[in-house]
Amino acid sequence: AFQENEIKLLTAEIERLKNFGCLGVSPSLEGLRDENAKLKYRLNFLQKSLQEERSKTAKSMININSCLQEIFGAAIHAAYPDLENPPLVVTPSQQPKFGDYQCNSAMGITQILLKTKEQKVSPREIAEKIAKNIPANECIEKVEIAGPGFINVHLRKDFVSKQLSSLLMNGVQPPAVGKRKKVVVDFSSPNIAKEMHVGHLRSTIIGESMCRLFEFAGYDVLRLNHLGDWGTQFGMLIAHLQDKFPDYLTVSPPIGDLQAFYKESKRRFDTEEEFKKRAYQCVVLLQSKNPDFIKAWELICDVSRKEFQKIYNCLDITLIERGESFYHEMMKDIVKEFEDKGFVQVDDGRKIVFVPGFPVPLTIMKSDGGYTYDTSDLAALKHRLCEEKADILIYVVDSGQSVHLQTVFAAGQMIGWYDPKVTRVAHAAFGVVLGEDKKKFKTRSGDTVRLIDLLEEGLKRAMDKLKDKERDKVVLTAEELKAAQTSVAFGCIKYADLSHNRLNDYVFSFDKMLDDRGNTAAYLLYAFTRIRAIARLANIDEQMLRKAAREEVLILDHEKEWKLGKCILRFPEILQKILEDLLLHTLCDYLYELATTFTEFYDNCYCVEKDRQSGQIVKVNMWRLLLCEATATVMAKGFDILGIKPVQRM
Repeated sequence: AFQENEIKLLTAEIERLKNFGCLGVSPSLEGLRDENAKLKYRLNFLQKSLQEERSKTAKSMININSCLQEIFGAAIHAAYPDLENPPLVVTPSQQPKFGDYQCNSAMGITQILLKTKEQKVSPREIAEKIAKNIPANECIEKVEIAGPGFINVHLRKDFVSKQLSSLLMNGVQPPAVGKRKKVVVDFSSPNIAKEMHVGHLRSTIIGESMCRLFEFAGYDVLRLNHLGDWGTQFGMLIAHLQDKFPDYLTVSPPIGDLQAFYKESKRRFDTEEEFKKRAYQCVVLLQSKNPDFIKAWELICDVSRKEFQKIYNCLDITLIERGESFYHEMMKDIVKEFEDKGFVQVDDGRKIVFVPGFPVPLTIMKSDGGYTYDTSDLAALKHRLCEEKADILIYVVDSGQSVHLQTVFAAGQMIGWYDPKVTRVAHAAFGVVLGEDKKKFKTRSGDTVRLIDLLEEGLKRAMDKLKDKERDKVVLTAEELKAAQTSVAFGCIKYADLSHNRLNDYVFSFDKMLDDRGNTAAYLLYAFTRIRAIARLANIDEQMLRKAAREEVLILDHEKEWKLGKCILRFPEILQKILEDLLLHTLCDYLYELATTFTEFYDNCYCVEKDRQSGQIVKVNMWRLLLCEATATVMAKGFDILGIKPVQRM
């Protein structure tokens, strides 16, 4: 609308300039010509971008809930123009007898009228008034008032059919989200010289999935790995490296097990006083950028990076490394900025910052002049806001860091780096992974579970499961079996995490996650391959499906066809909800609902009819095959957002 209005104004201005030029009124005709050229360029740019936006919007999947909210928002405003911010509640109906969606705003409006205007009006009367003011639209067939004031909405079948056809022709397109914003996601973040363990699993999986969602929705996403690659621990690691591999500057040290190397250096640091002193000297030399010590630090970091990358390759994770060392040079400026603005207090030699509403201060400089995690986190926050120009900043970090991160965010707000009304800074917190004994997930010896061991165990169990079902004997080739093993193993580990509300702890159980019944990746992957096989077994190829999508009308007369069609089209509203609350289990719940709704449809509606004696195909109900294709297309995009790779044969 804004672009259309600007085009009208620009067109009028060009006409005005033309008239000036024709009349010869202006003493600066060249100036007018330049101005005219600029306006034409701007007009051409706007018309082109508007055309692109319309084309993109035409292909976008419509968020039916948002459409209904607009319709009912207009109806409520027409019925009660004096009400400011009236409640707007539109939800899918839980039972078919209550229609397809419900508007439940009348009860809230009753309370507002009673409080603000002292008018006692029944919710049903309000609902009737809203219903009378519903504007003309293409999606509502009829509305009914039920109970005390619920407005039951019945969608038009031709509208739903048209949206499904659009989905089949254009593919799953993201819902329109307006201006392209920049999103920075901080996730995974292991520590150098320590192996990734089960505690890193959730941040890595949740963060990757969030990035995929925002990328699909059209945002510019920066995926950051805030590695713990700087600090006092490197002093003891470098000192130990010098002792164990004295020629490390010329011969690359064969550090096979960095975890054992770390433990050895830590034991020496705790028991050998001379070693401890040398470790502190190494820290000073490292921080002063001594080339030999930088080389030692880089060697240690490289060994860790290679180990991390093995995990990231298995789980198909993409990250840009930007560890604490990246922000080291910025930290002195951070301290100075807080000092200049009068926020710093000195406590026993430390420089601390109290943030209103938080009892524990941030320590931005230690008494020995060193920096802390608080300093590096503040430097990272400022860089992401002021240099990267993030519109949305998400930290996928465990719940235990909640108070710390909220304090850092509040400090950034206090010093003026961002306005929370303009920039969204969020902590996507998550609970811990528990063992089946409901305690923190550990090995039998009580150690933390190494992530690489967990993934290898997953691969072994997935292959055992496939062999139990004799998929290796006749059904799958060796290559297909390997692809199915990887898909099931890593898909199940990811889905088990993502299908739980991230705010809660969850119990890690291979037996449950590999079960092909219930809300598991194994069930969904199997359902997906089954759906994809329907058209293949009917000898219908992709080209025939595309032709049918252009020509066939999707008939939705059977109640199970109607239920499935509506369920498919709820995908955009599910994604919109997750973009707002960052709770990915909603997508898992939706995919499970879609798969079970499809099973109901398939059990009740013949897609391919065969002769009972010969088994020959006698009839293909193409509109139903198109519903199968639409279901599979949405499931595939859902899997992609969750980072799960389905296979064609399983």
